Amino acid sequence: MTDSYHTLTVVLERNIRVDDVESLMGAIRHLRGVLDVDGVVADYAAHMAEVRVRQELSAKVLDLARELMGP
Repeated sequence: MTDSYHTLTVVLERNIRVDDVESLMGAIRHLRGVLDVDGVVADYAAHMAEVRVRQELSAKVLDLARELMGP
């Protein structure tokens, strides 16, 4: 027996203003089998977490590049 899904989560590559995302949400609502579409408002805590992760990743990549370049 195969698994069945009841929810799909879509993550946007960047924050989009509510008036700009309405058409995207409308298009998703028109897909067969979609009952509802809801948006999650970006908040300051999520933005801080994203910036921190980006900074940590950048530092690790820079450290790796330095290590590979040698003395």
